[in-house]
Amino acid sequence: MRIENRLAELGLELPQPMKTPSGLELPFPWVRLWPGRAFVSGHGPLHADGSLWSGLGKVGSDLTAEQAYGAARATALAVLASLQRALGDLDRITAWLRVFGMVNTAPGFNQTPAVINGFSDLIIELWGPEAGPHSRSAIGVAELPFNIPVEVEAEVAVD
Repeated sequence: MRIENRLAELGLELPQPMKTPSGLELPFPWVRLWPGRAFVSGHGPLHADGSLWSGLGKVGSDLTAEQAYGAARATALAVLASLQRALGDLDRITAWLRVFGMVNTAPGFNQTPAVINGFSDLIIELWGPEAGPHSRSAIGVAELPFNIPVEVEAEVAVD
């Protein structure tokens, strides 16, 4: 429970499962476990109750890069919540392997790596310099589901 304890020390709360708009059914698992690996489906930022984060829209017009950094950090908490539910204990994660970050960008916004740093910075803070660093992409896209500003998928090594 080292990671959960660290989250508590930082005053961070893992959100409840996502409340999909209009009762939309999503026919895939949030986390797919495979021997030695967990593949995490794309997550967006959530409030503690599982509702969509209130800062919606395009980064560079509706949100600043700093607000989107916060959305990426909230997305990390949503990913961690799904991993905790799937694994039972976040300490089972032995390494973060890959993160793919997508940013809902306004035309001309090109600071996507700075936005996805909100996700990466929290993971490295929690898992440290050995297990936290990961390969990563941070791309800008024209649209994301439900108008969320950030979506992240990941792969982690588990025991």
